[in-house]
Amino acid sequence: MYQLKRAIIRSGLEALYFSGAHRFMRPVLGGVGAILMLHHVRPARPDGFQPNRLLEITPDFLEHVVGRLGRTKVDFVSLDEVYRRLAERDFRRRFVAFTFDDGYRDNKDYAYPILKHHGIPFAVYVPTSFPDRLGELWWAALEAVIAQNDKIVLEMDGRDCRIDCATTAEKSEAFALLYCWLRRMPTDAQMLDAVRELTARYRVDSAAICDSLCMSWEEIRALADDPLVTIGAHTVNHVMLAKACDTVVRSEMKMGSAVLEAALGMAPRHLAYPYGDVTAAGPREFAIAAELGFKTAVTTRPGVLFPEHAETLTALPRISINGEFQRGRYVDVLVSGAGTALWNGLRKLSAA
Repeated sequence: MYQLKRAIIRSGLEALYFSGAHRFMRPVLGGVGAILMLHHVRPARPDGFQPNRLLEITPDFLEHVVGRLGRTKVDFVSLDEVYRRLAERDFRRRFVAFTFDDGYRDNKDYAYPILKHHGIPFAVYVPTSFPDRLGELWWAALEAVIAQNDKIVLEMDGRDCRIDCATTAEKSEAFALLYCWLRRMPTDAQMLDAVRELTARYRVDSAAICDSLCMSWEEIRALADDPLVTIGAHTVNHVMLAKACDTVVRSEMKMGSAVLEAALGMAPRHLAYPYGDVTAAGPREFAIAAELGFKTAVTTRPGVLFPEHAETLTALPRISINGEFQRGRYVDVLVSGAGTALWNGLRKLSAA
């Protein structure tokens, strides 16, 4: 199913680009700017099994994206400037903001030198449990469990199940099955318990994964010292907020902000909702983020920014720079607003 969805998306992007439709649609659907969403930036891995590939792009592709966008004469801006332009209705020039989720070390090692060289501001949203080394990157742990084993035995929905995963194709199918099963669980606690059982049984060290992939507080502080860099909040434990009660939602947002302020000396003004899709953040979360004083909060809902987003500053869409679609022409289509407009049924806003 995932492969089919990916093929459909790719075909749509290709059709919009090679027909030239994205250029004709841009004046109507292109909005006033866009916030880009990235995760990992690191050299390509040779592994055949990479189910989280969508979360990573290569440094060369990031350089290509910067150059391609630069030739369109957009302004590269910080999140504070995104806020100002929306709040003040300053839409004289289109703009693009770069954002990175989760605080991965490769953001510092590979993305930062490229963006620094070009003088481009960017934001990194940090779940504070990750630099505290208490975070659980369960999607990476699940990948490691499947990568290291030819079969997996577990209890799913009250039944004992055996999943064969000897070949790359079987591993991909196993990951898709288990990922969807985990995401459907009623609470984050149940999901994490299931992952912990898997990692304990198959001897995968989740703490070591966090330590290997995520920046330390020292690294985050060094990055934050650069005026080009904005450190944003991303809760404490990277929880799916929509599955939590009001008290937990407020606590995750408020404590994540407080820990960042204690560590960096400045309270974060911008927030990203973990996971960020319609199943993870909605009107309740948008309202709480506004109550807590965040200037902006971003989702993972696809879309460009329109003047109307000044009224929904804690429900902003982003454009995913996706590792499965590392082609400059796809970036052209997405930033034009054409691709996401069709995805959203031509709706400008999606805050419900």
